[in-house]
Amino acid sequence: MEQTANTVSFPGLGLDFEVNRVAFSIGDLPVYWYGILIALGFILAILYVSRRAREFGVDADRMLDVILGGAIGGIVGARAYYVILQWDYYGQNLSQIFNTRSGGMAIYGGLIGGVLIGLLMCKIRRVKFMPALDLVVGGFLIGQGIGRWGNFVNIEAFGANTSLPWGMSSSVITDYLTQHEAELEAIGMDIDPNMPVHPTFLYESLWCLLGFAFIAWYTRRRKFDGELTLLYMMWYGAGRAVIEGLRTDSLMIPGTSLRASQVLAAAMVVVAAIIRIVKTSKVKKAGGRQLFVDSEQGQLIARGEFYKKKADAGQTEEPAAASAASQGALTQDGAEQAAEQTLQTALEQDAPEQEPDGAEQSEEQEKKN
Repeated sequence: MEQTANTVSFPGLGLDFEVNRVAFSIGDLPVYWYGILIALGFILAILYVSRRAREFGVDADRMLDVILGGAIGGIVGARAYYVILQWDYYGQNLSQIFNTRSGGMAIYGGLIGGVLIGLLMCKIRRVKFMPALDLVVGGFLIGQGIGRWGNFVNIEAFGANTSLPWGMSSSVITDYLTQHEAELEAIGMDIDPNMPVHPTFLYESLWCLLGFAFIAWYTRRRKFDGELTLLYMMWYGAGRAVIEGLRTDSLMIPGTSLRASQVLAAAMVVVAAIIRIVKTSKVKKAGGRQLFVDSEQGQLIARGEFYKKKADAGQTEEPAAASAASQGALTQDGAEQAAEQTLQTALEQDAPEQEPDGAEQSEEQEKKN
């Protein structure tokens, strides 16, 4: 097994931990705790999404395809983001671009890549994008909250010096700060390599888990599709903007002394807050909630009947749309409306006859009179 054991201490709390990056080995192949924790966060996120899919008018099976595609996009995006911001090194070492075993993944890149590929998968699998994104942000926070503990095992993503009781220290931290002391001072950080540092991985983990609890609670109180996404951007962005300012390993915007993730986080908070204020005002003026799950189609999907009815009616994914598109008679929006109309007709034909309710009985009685 690879010898990677190190001691991490919290002097103010009187705690010492022996940590090893490697959990176990399969033959000569080491299996790292970081990967296990990432996988655990991913699995728990999928379970959460699957459990709450109906509340968003999303089909859980189709959503799984979206998540798997988004995960691949997230991995590619996380690496690409890191490589781009470290191009001075990777431009001279092209063979190292795909070597992720030594680290080099960025959360913001993962989010960007995951959302872009998730959007593509939503189009392919005919899943409403904004409800799906609102559903997934809770999973994001679960994965981020758990995954950050991989930084603890790797003894990375720590901050500047602190005298707080929970400050942590390690020989690995001392070596890193000694090696980078000059460049940290260049961006305004006065570092003493022998003092304890902020456990910023812990701060972000707790912030994300608190954010998940809030999102899970607020889900039934949301007023429009996209609101949870905006709340996620505001919550995570606000925390990350503060925490990133403490870190000693920030990716910098090339040619500046600005931390890329801090700038992006702050911008995300401002943009999301403005959009939410404007959208909330419009929804209030419209008189209430505007959610896809409240629509007839959303309710059918939530009950698991929408795609079953299409199959029973002998329809393909978008039969009316395909027919209209082949004739060049409709735009994309028109084609989708035609497809939904065709489905609605099929549903009405399949619907059982019901006894008229009280209002309908009164109307019929008046007609007879």
